[in-house]
Amino acid sequence: MATFSDQVWQSTAPLRAAIHAMPFNAELAAGTLSRERFHTYIVQDSLYLSDYARVLALAAARGPDMAVLQTFAHSALGAVSVEQALHERYLKEFGVDPAIVSDTEQSPDCLGYTSFLLATAYHEPWEVLLAALLPCFWLYWDVGQAIARTAAPDNPYRAWIDTYADEGFGNAVRAVIALTDKAAEEASPAVRQKMTTAFVRCCQYEWLFWDGAYRQRVWPTGM
Repeated sequence: MATFSDQVWQSTAPLRAAIHAMPFNAELAAGTLSRERFHTYIVQDSLYLSDYARVLALAAARGPDMAVLQTFAHSALGAVSVEQALHERYLKEFGVDPAIVSDTEQSPDCLGYTSFLLATAYHEPWEVLLAALLPCFWLYWDVGQAIARTAAPDNPYRAWIDTYADEGFGNAVRAVIALTDKAAEEASPAVRQKMTTAFVRCCQYEWLFWDGAYRQRVWPTGM
């Protein structure tokens, strides 16, 4: 019998293909993504990670045993710390003080995604929360590995590529996949269906997030 992760990964194959092909990731791989678009992305991703870390902490606190707590403490939250260091590097390169990023408004895509995760953390079963958290890890590792296979050594976004293609990040992803599969095995059919829906929705939010950064989407004004 296929695992939960196998099933949702296969079911989202067309969406994942679209994520790989979208202009943001294609141009990042080629090293031609504009600094303005990457700047928009890295600021919004910093805001996203702040809320994502909170949701990870909630998932750890709601977990059934010490093994779950250790997975999030050592793998999941550790991976987020690496990502935050990456953001600080690029923010410094762009001349942006990381301390003032928190005063920046979340974009429509960022707010939609973080609001969904926070609502899931507070209102859905723990198993559903795990499924919602997984795409952020897994898709970034998938995209990072794909880009790393073709990116030139002098790609200006090499640090980003290396972070998400790194085997250490991959180990964190595998740990969360294993935890999610175990939770799905013990879940009722109704909860498992909710897990599938949450996983797909967050894959869609990942697409929206990258697309919003590329288009530099902001809130409408003057209406």
